[in-house]
Amino acid sequence: MFDDLPADLARLLTLRTWHAMWLHRIDARIAAVRHREAEQERGRQARPQQPEWVVELGIGDGRPPVEVHAGHCYAIGKRRKPISRDEARRLLDAGLRACSHCTPDATLDIPLSSRPALAAAAR
Repeated sequence: MFDDLPADLARLLTLRTWHAMWLHRIDARIAAVRHREAEQERGRQARPQQPEWVVELGIGDGRPPVEVHAGHCYAIGKRRKPISRDEARRLLDAGLRACSHCTPDATLDIPLSSRPALAAAAR
């Protein structure tokens, strides 16, 4: 059946040792990959959920809100605070600037005419 194997015991034992060594290396690599994938999955599960809406905060006394963003926006600064949908609508209605990249005012369907500061600037 497998006539291509050597006939003498010494070479057969050498081949067996060689293949056992490779099998050990392959099993070690499989274990390392499984461990890495399990760690990545634990990291994905432990990651906090992305907020739906974010307000970017300013610098200075009281850190006043500066701009409203969608939670997925790439242009959010480092000073940020997650907010609810109602809070985002309230801030935008009060005249707070909406991010020009993620356009939360359009997503929340807030017309320009209902935002007094921006309606006056648009005239």
